[in-house]
Amino acid sequence: MACAYAKFTGKLGVCIATSGPGGIHLLNGLYDAKMDHAPVLAITGLQHSDLIGTFTQQDVALDKLFMDVAVYNERIMSGAHMESVTDLAIRTALASRGVAHITIPVDVQVQEIKKGQSERNPVHHTSAVPAYFDQLPARIELEHAADILNRGKKIAILAGQGALHVTQELEELAATLGAPIVKALLGKAAVPDDSPYTTGGIGLLGTEPSQDAIEACDALLMVGTSFPYIEFLPEPGSIKCVQIDIDPQRISLRHPADVGLVGDAKNTLRALLPLLEKHENGLLEKAQKGKAEWQKLMEERGTRTDKPMKPQVVGWELGKRIPSNAIVTSDSGTITTWWARYVPALRGQKHSCSGNLATMACGLPYAIAAAVAYPDRPVYCIIGDGGLSMLLGELITVAAYKLNIKIIVIKNNTLGQIKWEQMVFLGNPEYAYDLYPADFVTIARGAGMDAIQVEDQATCGSQLESVMGRPGPVLIEAVVDEFTPPMPAKIKAGQALKLAESLVRGEPNRMKIVLTNAHDKVRELV
Repeated sequence: MACAYAKFTGKLGVCIATSGPGGIHLLNGLYDAKMDHAPVLAITGLQHSDLIGTFTQQDVALDKLFMDVAVYNERIMSGAHMESVTDLAIRTALASRGVAHITIPVDVQVQEIKKGQSERNPVHHTSAVPAYFDQLPARIELEHAADILNRGKKIAILAGQGALHVTQELEELAATLGAPIVKALLGKAAVPDDSPYTTGGIGLLGTEPSQDAIEACDALLMVGTSFPYIEFLPEPGSIKCVQIDIDPQRISLRHPADVGLVGDAKNTLRALLPLLEKHENGLLEKAQKGKAEWQKLMEERGTRTDKPMKPQVVGWELGKRIPSNAIVTSDSGTITTWWARYVPALRGQKHSCSGNLATMACGLPYAIAAAVAYPDRPVYCIIGDGGLSMLLGELITVAAYKLNIKIIVIKNNTLGQIKWEQMVFLGNPEYAYDLYPADFVTIARGAGMDAIQVEDQATCGSQLESVMGRPGPVLIEAVVDEFTPPMPAKIKAGQALKLAESLVRGEPNRMKIVLTNAHDKVRELV
């Protein structure tokens, strides 16, 4: 929740836990913050200072445990130590866009700030007043970048989380360069999906026109992204590359940059745009045609009438109804594919998920944080039954605080991502992926919120419509086909071979898989 609060607001997220197991429970969320660059302060307890290291109850050295996750990590030694360390922890988390951690022994927690104060530590000699740094690349670097882009014939733009605040500049850039905007997953809301300048996502969850644009470009402009799946980017040395990032450490991390522009994306683009020449031709027109064809395919799959209901149907119907002022969160798993492809980001919306960590059970805490941060905005949580099962207790939190969250559970009684990775990536028959078919409607009602079940494509849209405008929390259990795979936009020969291998090697549901996907790309594979 603290990570998501920081992502959605740009402010510091703060979480508090006790010593030992309480502090340990924070680690998954804190690694999410570390890997997605969200500023978070974690405050934990520690055993009495005269018992640390003596095998007392819950004696866990949390400052040592948090060494890898934190950019700032200190044990408070006395009351007089508290103020300056806290100020520095807050400043470091915000400046480094990472995790700061302070841990406080029980006996120190009740000490006065002035007690035991040294002569070099007067009270209030530090503060947590924010300090802003508007870094701008050197003029010569901007001119070098402009020269590369002006010489490019087929330019593509790859935008990530660091470009969420530069929608206008990205669209102006795309229009000037004739360049389609391809979006990394955390940059989903950087440009609305109905913009004529974007082709949508890239990677395993991306679109075919996006991949085509990346493969066809002779120059790539990366804006605020550390997209980790290098295999989807051009071969190193095959194109020219300009990268904009606020963190110099991230320059050339995924693809060798000919020019690295270190600075805030908005300031950098505003300085770069006047130096760019208008491109009359480029990749954009071809990408727009590819996007139109892709949208027809998405509509075809999102309106199928097969039974059991396809998960794409739920995504398609949701995407038509989520309002433009909504905040949308996704969990990790096959559910991420349906959110990424079928639920468009509209202008004004916020979207997020666990990006680089891709941790399960993040969707509902993200939604809770969004609802707390923006109580006047509706929140939609798209989650799988595996992710929800891990944090069922948070349904009580949602109900207790009457948070305006619509929880859409895509229920297929399986850990789908694990199942399909076993087959498509490893060539193994599915193993140990089944989930108990819990009745989430009854569970949600027991927790104190409204709930409905959707299982028929014919009524899916109307049932969703009936609860969308309802105030307060609602859980929608959407029962879908477990044999629908989240295949990449462009299937590689190796993936086809691995899936065929898994079927031959004794996949117990091979006939159901073949029959269920007779109209999809899986038919081409088997």
